Order: sequence, then C-alpha cells, then structure tokens
Amino acid sequence: MATLAQARDIVRSHAGKAPVTVHVADGVYYLPETLVFTPEDSGSAAKPVIYKALNEGGAVLSGGSILDLSWTVYRDGIYQATTPQGVTIDQLFINGRNQRMARYPNYDASQKAVAYQGASADAFSKERAAGWEDPTGGYIHAMHRGQWGGYHYRITGKDAEGEVTYEGGWQNNRKMGMHDEFRMVENIFEELDAEGEWYHNAKTSTLYYMPPADLDLGSATVEIVRLRHLVEFKGSETTPVKHITLQGFVVRHAARTFMDTKEQLLRSDWAIYRGGAFMLTGTEDISILDSEFDQVGGNAIFVNNYNRRTMVKGCHIHDTGASGVCFIGDPDAVRNPLFEYSEKNDLATIDRTPGPKTNNYPSLGVVEDCLIHGIGRTERQPAGVVIDMAMEITVRDCSIYDTARAGINIGDGAWGGHLIERCDVFDTVLETHDHGSFNSWGRDRYWRSDHLTASQEAVDQDPSLPFLDAMKTTVIRDSRWRCEHGWDIDLDDGSSNYDIYNNLMLSGGLKLREGFRRRAWNNIVINNGLSSHVWFNNSNDMVESNIMARANAPYIRGEVTVDGLVDRNFYYQSNEAALQKNREQHNWDVNSILGDPLFVDPDNGDFSVKEGSPAFAVGFKNFPMDQFGVKKPSLKGIARIPSFQKKAPKPRATSKKATPAVDTVKTWLGAELRSLKGEEYSAFGTRKEDGGIALRVPSGSLAAKAGLQDGDLIQGLDGKAVSNVGAFFKALSETNATSLTLKVVRNQQQLELTVKRNSIVQIETASGTSGFVKLPIPAASGKSVTANPRTSNDGIETLVDGQLGQGYGPVFGNSV
Repeated sequence: MATLAQARDIVRSHAGKAPVTVHVADGVYYLPETLVFTPEDSGSAAKPVIYKALNEGGAVLSGGSILDLSWTVYRDGIYQATTPQGVTIDQLFINGRNQRMARYPNYDASQKAVAYQGASADAFSKERAAGWEDPTGGYIHAMHRGQWGGYHYRITGKDAEGEVTYEGGWQNNRKMGMHDEFRMVENIFEELDAEGEWYHNAKTSTLYYMPPADLDLGSATVEIVRLRHLVEFKGSETTPVKHITLQGFVVRHAARTFMDTKEQLLRSDWAIYRGGAFMLTGTEDISILDSEFDQVGGNAIFVNNYNRRTMVKGCHIHDTGASGVCFIGDPDAVRNPLFEYSEKNDLATIDRTPGPKTNNYPSLGVVEDCLIHGIGRTERQPAGVVIDMAMEITVRDCSIYDTARAGINIGDGAWGGHLIERCDVFDTVLETHDHGSFNSWGRDRYWRSDHLTASQEAVDQDPSLPFLDAMKTTVIRDSRWRCEHGWDIDLDDGSSNYDIYNNLMLSGGLKLREGFRRRAWNNIVINNGLSSHVWFNNSNDMVESNIMARANAPYIRGEVTVDGLVDRNFYYQSNEAALQKNREQHNWDVNSILGDPLFVDPDNGDFSVKEGSPAFAVGFKNFPMDQFGVKKPSLKGIARIPSFQKKAPKPRATSKKATPAVDTVKTWLGAELRSLKGEEYSAFGTRKEDGGIALRVPSGSLAAKAGLQDGDLIQGLDGKAVSNVGAFFKALSETNATSLTLKVVRNQQQLELTVKRNSIVQIETASGTSGFVKLPIPAASGKSVTANPRTSNDGIETLVDGQLGQGYGPVFGNSV
C-alpha cells in the first residue's frame, strides 16, 4: 500500500482475528490528515496489531509538506521565493532543521540559561515598533513576572499612538503579568537580520530567508508544517482502542500550539494544550516503541483522560515546543477541584470520599529507557514527563536534560502511586526559577494557602485528610539529579506521601514544603542539604541516614513540636553552628554526626563511600552509581551526563535594578529581621527581584502585639520598596510618621499592616553616623548621643515592654 491510512483500513478486517504486522518501508510519509485509530482497529493481547518501520528510524511520519521553490536575491543577504496561494507557514525546515522566525533580540545559542536565548525590555516598545510597517501576525513571548513559566501573545497591530496591540496571555495559571525585561518578539519582517531567520508574507505569498553562508539554497529541501496531531487514538473507557503498537518511526513537523495553551490545570502554575504529535484518548495497552520525536512544535506524546498501560519505550524525544510525554486526567474525575491558585476549599464541607470520582484518567503508564532533551523550545512551563490527575505512572531508566523548566513534574497528589527510578535528570530549570529537576505540588482538596492555620487545624482533627487524594505512595529512588537554578528534588505546596531514597543530588538539594508523610533516607546531597520551607506539625515526615553537605536551615516553620524529624544524618562541611542550632531549637539532628564521608571518586561521579567511612555509623548504605539514565545502546551512545565538578552555576539574566547591600540579622520590636538569600524567596512565593525581610516573631514581643506573625515577609514601608534589612532601616530612619504602613507577604498573599510607633524610641546621634550606642538610653525622642565606634554588639539587643535593654544597641542612620 502507498499510505498508512490504506494499510489501517485493510488491517481492520483482520484486527483481533490474527496477529497483524504492517511493515513500513523507508521514506518520508507526508500525512494529508491525522492518522486516526478507533476501537475497530484494535488487536488483542494474543493477537496484537503492530505498525513497524522496516528499519528503525528509516520511516518518517511528517505532518508537513515539501515546497518546491525558486529563490532569487532580495537584499542584504536575504533571498525570496513565491509560495503557493493560501499556504500558512508557522515553522520552516531547511534540510531537516527548524529555522527561526525573524525575531528581536536575535537568538544567541551561547545564552542557554537566559530567557528565550535573548530578551529585552524594549522588545515591543513604541520606539522599537516605530520601525515596523505592520506587525500584525507577529508574536510576543515574555516570561511570567515571577518567572514561573511564560506568556504568549499574538500582535494585532498598532494603535493611533503607535503602541503595539496584542491578545493572549492565558498560558499561565497564576496571572501576574509579563516580566518587565524578559521579552522577545518574532515574525516581524523588519527584524529579519540574522542567518537562519525567515519571514512569510501571506498577503503577497512571499517567503523571505537569510541562509547561512555555507548553504546551497537551490538544492535545499524546504518543508513546512500543516498538522498539529499526526496520530490519534480515539476511544473511551467503555470502548477503548486496544493492543496497537507503533515502532521504529521518526515523527516530524507537528505544529506549534502555544496560542491554544489555555486550559487551567487545577491550582497549578500551568495551563495546558490537550494534544500532541501523538494523542491517546480512551486506550488500553498501546505501545510507542523505538521512535524519535524530532523538533515537534508542541507536546510530543499526550496521554489524555482514560488510558491504561500505555508504554513509551526506547524513544528519543528532543527539541519539543512544549513537553515530552504528558499523562493528564480529567478535572471532573477530581473531588472538589479548584482552578485558581488563590481559591480555597471550605474544609468543613468538602467531600471526604478517598480517591477519584471516575476512572477518566491515565493509570499504569510507563516511560522507560528514553532519551528526552531540548524540552520547551517555545513554551516555558514544560517538562520532559508531566503527570497530573493520574495514578501509578512509572518513569524508569530515562535521561532527561536541557529543559526550560522541570525534568519530571507531578502536579497534584491525585492520586499518587508513581515510581521514578534509575533516571538521570540535569540541566533543568534553565530559564524559569523556583522549581526542581523533579518538581511537584500537592494542592489537593485539603490544601489552602493559609496552610499554617486552616490546613493545620483541619489535619489535626482528621489526619487522613492529606491522603484523600494522595492515596498511594510515590517513590523516587536510585536516580541522579542536578538543578542549577532551583532544587534537585522539589516537593512544593502540599506534596504528600513520598518515599525518597538512594538518590544522588548534585547541586540544589532537597526541598520540602507543607506536606505530610515525606520520607527521605539514604540519599547523597552534594554541595547542599535539606531546605525545609514550611513544615506542618505532626507531619509524619522523616529525614535520616542521608549524607549531606550542610545541615538543615528552616525558612518558615509552623509550631513544629515533634522531635527527631531530621536525625541520624551525616554532614561533611563545616556545620557545627547550624547543627547546634537545630539541636537546641528543634531537638533535631541529636544523633547526626560530622566528618569526611570518604567518597570513592567524586571527580568522576562515583560518590559511593569507601570501606571504613564514618557515614556508615548513621545507617547509610552504598547504592549503585552506574545505573542512572538511558540503557538502550544507540541512545546511551549519544546521551550526555551531568557535570560532577564543584562550580558556580551559570548566571541567569537578572533585573538591572540596583538593590542596597544585604545586611545580617537585626532585631526590631523584639522580632528577628533577616534579609533573604539564595533561593529563600521561594518559601514566601515571591519574586527574587523583590527581595524582602523575613521575620521571626516571638510570641509576646512588641512585633507580635503590633500584628506581625512568625513567617511574615516585609517588602515595603510607607510606600517604599524594601528588599533587605539595610533598606528597611534606612526607610525607617527617613520617616517621622507616628505610624508605619508595612507591605507584608503572609501565606503567599500581600497585605498592609499598620504599626503604631508609640513604643519605638528614636535617637538622633551627634555624629550622624552608624555605630553602636551604650544602652539604656532615656526613652525620649531627640536625645543627642554619640555613636560608639564599635563594630559589633557584645550585649543585649532587645526591647522588653517598650524599654531598651542593657548592652550596646546598633544605630541605623538616626534610629537605634
């Protein structure tokens, strides 16, 4: 037969009656329409239907078409050709390689960890647009204000004032607007000025292209994209498509779908497009084997709603516009679903029935022995493997790297039971931030953003509440992780019911936030440790018998009273002070020890410990260091591995706004004030650029009496942004108001708090310089004193019932 559709139609009369194999010869098969398999195409377990390339990688399934063009010189290194009437071009392939729409700023491959590999605040400014005759049909791509993914817009023209007009921005579920600086435009004719760029004028049917100097354009193969979905399986739970295998194909030329990425994915950061180059709905026992998904414009494989035992094995998925493999269920299968991040369930009235309402979700799917890289070339909230509203999905023996965001992402705990093992995941979160190589959240029916009050109280009354959705334990084991701009393993908002063991974490360490029953043991954390952002009391967590570089540093805590949640760990960097603090304040790490773990060969990635290592004393056991990642010889031969060297991550493009120098911990109204550092901003759900002052507020302190709470973050004082402690005290010294208006972030929500100054003593120093003054000082405003030229405080720095304590107090500007 000449076409796969004809072969499928002939096979239907035999399907289920005998085993059938369709052998597909080498060549490019330009599909005129999506190839659809329905229940009548099904095989059976004993009599499967197999579509198999004669030679693996020899048969190409294309959703595009080939153009026969005659090129002529246009100008400035640009060539032009007339295209067929009515043709639409969203992607252009020259000799199999996807070229770039004319864009500003130009693409710079060396900026791998920079947004869009080139971004600028003036990307679509009025001044820039003044040079564009008609930008209609162009696109704006911009990072989310908090860099939690991206937004996309279609340009509709210019208004009477010359400002660019556009529509879109629905691709992110936490709608906070686009980033001020990380912006890029494409499909603008006047921006065609770099090799490999192109522009198609549909009105005049003219294609413009600037070829590289070494390209013979006259003999080049030119292809465009027509189809979004190349292959679809269309069945249902009652009548599924069964026992069909597709094996050995190359899949190319699937359209970009970023402007249709609109569906809110529960309370996640994400919106999704339900579709991919291969789309599976209502199937059982479908296998996609030994196939290459090459530069598809959206998701490569989308496993949608009811599917059972989907197998993706031995595949090479690379340079996708969106995600690699998606397992996404039906929100109507979820009990008490919510869709906006800020929405909250009334925990007194929620459905207390465990598990899903229906079976309309993927389960028992497997992604095995696959090489997945170059994920998110267009969209900025993808993952190599995405799992949401699904149960018991396995990701095994996969190498996943070079991703704009996460390597593996599990959204929501509905309904757990997943297995991640022997994977190698690195070079992730390259353009976004506040995520992990493995990333999850568990914003299930029990979770509320006011977690330390409402969620804590509800779970105290009913400890089974977090497990109504996270029913089954998810296991992460025997894998290697490296995230340069986040955490190696990030269990975010409410993630519950995890076992994490025998993992090697090379950079960002382990993050736990607001969940229940997270067990982490026998892991090795290089150059980092545990980050406990928010911890529920009686969480039933356990972190022990791990080798870590540093001791735990809690950021925000509830009133955790359970001893020993973190204990019997081995720390190999200078951790005496942190270890002692954990012991004294939390009764943690009582049985943890310090020393040299005696790694076998860390420079070459073997972090096993030698015989006689003191790490064995805390119960640590060696695990294999040569089983991470893809095993298939042809894929392993081309797969990269992570760097093992201790080095600073490549800097990401950051805001150019100047911020005052960061100060050490200070005291104000009896509260401990501390500038944020590193990735701590994530604990408060804020942007790194905005900074802030974290508060530790003892009960009974003046700060507590004024309405401040432990875990608050101050970001503003009387209308002025304050990004760190120094900026806060500077702003404090510059106001004489009788009350202060603080901009505070609490439970990831912004609020304003008024603090009266009747308990604050203000002192004017004679020298006008910072220093320390001897305390006590008479409690009278305007008292003139001389700052002592001390460099540290050797006494008490407290306020007790409004009175200054004894010792030396620091002077900031004119305020003590």
